[in-house]
Amino acid sequence: MQLSQFIDYLLLEKKYSLHTINAYQKDIEGFSSFAKDNFQLEQLTEVNYSIIRSWIIQLVDSGITNRSINRKISSLKTFYKYLLKTKQIEVSPLIKHKSLKVSKKIQIPFSDKEVEQVISGFKATTFLELRDKLIIELLYSTGMRRAELINLEVNNIDLEKLQVKVLGKRNKERILPLLSSIKNTAEFYLRERAQIASANTSALFVTSKGEKVYTTLVYRVINNYFSKASTKVKKSPHILRHSFATHLLNEGADLNSVKELLGHSSLASTQVYTHNGIKELSKVYLKSHPRNKK
Repeated sequence: MQLSQFIDYLLLEKKYSLHTINAYQKDIEGFSSFAKDNFQLEQLTEVNYSIIRSWIIQLVDSGITNRSINRKISSLKTFYKYLLKTKQIEVSPLIKHKSLKVSKKIQIPFSDKEVEQVISGFKATTFLELRDKLIIELLYSTGMRRAELINLEVNNIDLEKLQVKVLGKRNKERILPLLSSIKNTAEFYLRERAQIASANTSALFVTSKGEKVYTTLVYRVINNYFSKASTKVKKSPHILRHSFATHLLNEGADLNSVKELLGHSSLASTQVYTHNGIKELSKVYLKSHPRNKK
């Protein structure tokens, strides 16, 4: 009962996406099963920190990464904050918990040459080529998330005003500008899409069978095309988003503006993308500073 009420709270009040809610539910159900099997606890309101610590130890022993464990504990924290808010408990069992240490991942963006090589390499003479080219151009030129791209509808894109309406996390809407170079690709794609798309789908991007594209398909598109142009280990939609932000910052874009384009709620999230910008600034600094020439 507590869990179903919590799920309703996330959906109706917090406006979380279904993907996020499913992750929360899975994490809490996993912990609930552990507490029941190992401590015969039926009610999560009766949990203490030693039980949670035992769960963490089991997760570590099973080989789950610290990053994934921290995400699971974050789900529990949110759940117990909800129980506090609704006065079902007086103190959160996680009040003194400290996150496990994780090594910082450095995401290496594609270079602008790699992106240009992929986009200019398209013949774009078939429906699939047009679709894949538009997917890559939109991801790189707007920095939108993969889920945001998948959920785009035909009426979200305005080729006259050169802008696209995106529904981001927690159903926050933002309008993003489009490059004029996208217009031709989009117009040709929309003509082809009209002949293929199912009558009951308004999704902008569809499969060859006319149905809405899905997560692994978009990942596969990015991975396949960039494998021909880049030797970087990770090739994904998120790396294109990362490239978008990094290239803008390298060219002098304001951090706050990039934050708004990415749909981040705080600057801290956007600052992750600045490490490459600092490298570029260092090159300019060392090349230009008069003391370095002596």
